[in-house]
Amino acid sequence: MKRGIFGRMGWWVLGLGLWGLWVWTARPQEIQIRKEVLWQPGTARPIPIVLNGFEGEAAAVLRFDLEVAGFQIVGPESAEFELKGGRTGGGLEGALVDRQSRVTLWARVYSGGTLRYQAHAMADDVVLAVTGRPGIAQTRIAFKVESDGTSEIYVSDYDGYGARAVTQDRSLVAAPCWAPGRLVLYYTSYKSGNPDILRHDLTTGRREVVSGHPGLNTSVAISPDGQRMAMILSKDGATELYTARADGSGLKRLTFSREDKSSPTWSPDGRWICFATRQNGRRILARIPAEGGSVQRIATAGVSNPSEPDWSPDGKWIAFTAQMGGFEICVVPAEGGAATVLVGGEDPSWAPNSRTLIFTRRQGGRKVLSLLDVATRQVKDVARVAGNSSQPSWAR
Repeated sequence: MKRGIFGRMGWWVLGLGLWGLWVWTARPQEIQIRKEVLWQPGTARPIPIVLNGFEGEAAAVLRFDLEVAGFQIVGPESAEFELKGGRTGGGLEGALVDRQSRVTLWARVYSGGTLRYQAHAMADDVVLAVTGRPGIAQTRIAFKVESDGTSEIYVSDYDGYGARAVTQDRSLVAAPCWAPGRLVLYYTSYKSGNPDILRHDLTTGRREVVSGHPGLNTSVAISPDGQRMAMILSKDGATELYTARADGSGLKRLTFSREDKSSPTWSPDGRWICFATRQNGRRILARIPAEGGSVQRIATAGVSNPSEPDWSPDGKWIAFTAQMGGFEICVVPAEGGAATVLVGGEDPSWAPNSRTLIFTRRQGGRKVLSLLDVATRQVKDVARVAGNSSQPSWAR
């Protein structure tokens, strides 16, 4: 059996970044976590916080992570919270203070692992204490990189660091998708000459074709329980929506029209599949029961030409791309309604926190990946690799 490109231990160091990381908490100082902060897309005020005592890489990582999470780094005169600390031996220490109540929410020491991962862990603890939501700084992403007429699948930390090529086929690939809670990717590959869907175990390197029907096999999406997949096939002439078991067996066709279909995404409870299609010649978002049934339109009032939907893990929102002259990242309530235009870009994918999106944007003739805090509209670019990066997928 082929050995994984990272090896078993190497992948965990890359993907999780926590090998050997220890967190010591001064528990007598710890205060109960705050109630979860409620927000609406594009309307929230950034949370002002001051950083005190951190330098170099630790300061840069903390600033990046916190700004992605909806914080704003400010001076002490306007801060509501203070994160103070610095290097201690081989570790990183910090204390989070509520400057309004003058209460220390927690004081901790992070040791083991790298300084970057210690700072990620600290940032996640700040986010949880202040907002009530788990942080995302220790998550990972997959994406496509195009260069010299070919493309490969890459994985990295959520901020783009530690990027490694998963495939080295010198062919074409598309639309990577994580299996929930597993180190397994699904994607379309042209390696055999036909656009087939492959299942790729990142711990062993083993790959297998799970959908190799004649014609197009693409846009795979794995159900929240990891047991089924939705995909777009053209084996019967038109592009139609199908489901199957995660190994490709038990194929079932869900749609029966000549209109194009693309980009299926599952509802978190696994009962519905949202996808992009056309109705009377106009592009729309629609949903269909995962077991089959009638197609229902999802209203996206205020925008046109919606495509590339992604259902948030909490079930409340659907992010999508609207084409209105340029490409725009939008969100709409999952039941449909008025859409909110957030920022220029395409290919949105939700983070596990149902608040942050990663997306593709064009910059100087290149495609790059960026992170968007949906609540505040704050955008941060991820670390870049050579070539054009697109079609990101966030591991959940």
